[in-house]
Amino acid sequence: MELKVDVIVSSENSLVRAAKKMTKTIPVVMVINGDPVANGFIDSLARPGGNITGLTRMNRELSGKRIELLMEVVPRISKIGVLSAASGIASGLKEYQAAARALKIQFQSLEVRAPNPEIERAFRDAVKQRVSAVITVRGSLLNRYSEKISELLIKNRLPSMHERNEDVEAGGLMSYAASDAESFKRAAVYVDKILKGTKPADLPVEQPTKFEFVINLKTAKALNLTVPQSVLFRADRVIK
Repeated sequence: MELKVDVIVSSENSLVRAAKKMTKTIPVVMVINGDPVANGFIDSLARPGGNITGLTRMNRELSGKRIELLMEVVPRISKIGVLSAASGIASGLKEYQAAARALKIQFQSLEVRAPNPEIERAFRDAVKQRVSAVITVRGSLLNRYSEKISELLIKNRLPSMHERNEDVEAGGLMSYAASDAESFKRAAVYVDKILKGTKPADLPVEQPTKFEFVINLKTAKALNLTVPQSVLFRADRVIK
């Protein structure tokens, strides 16, 4: 670690894993989607046990809830497509596949290994496979193309659920997720405590206590969808 940094902050599982391999002494503050214990980053949420601590957004645990919300707006869903970067499959798809099975709807993986034309190809596959709606798995590759993805969703008349609220601001239909802004505010608190002398091993890993449900009514109108009032009442934010 030639830069001699005091703290490493990362929101990518792969980077946290790389940091864990590179150093046992420099504190690492993570803001990740998956289970940090299952990923081998820490010993437990309450007692991280090493040089890594921070927050988990619990994205994987929300898989079933996201499909249920989508089905309330689009009751006719028979097959759901899950759009993900190929590198993120292990940490994302199996939970959605299990949730779809429990809800008795078909599941279709839509893998993207690179940006255009891979994203457009994934949507051609979605249409060919007669996917009724799409869920996007957050990750650095897809996050960069949220507007392009939203355009293709609307062009192909596909309702969508997202793991980032920013994707709905870019034109997606709905999202259900912990607030990124709040997560990084909390990460800053961790950095402050560490710089003041607290050991990462003594800082329990936090899980979000509040999740935001965001709906884009402009997109619903473009898709000729009527969002039930019962769903709108539960939304934390509605984009009109």
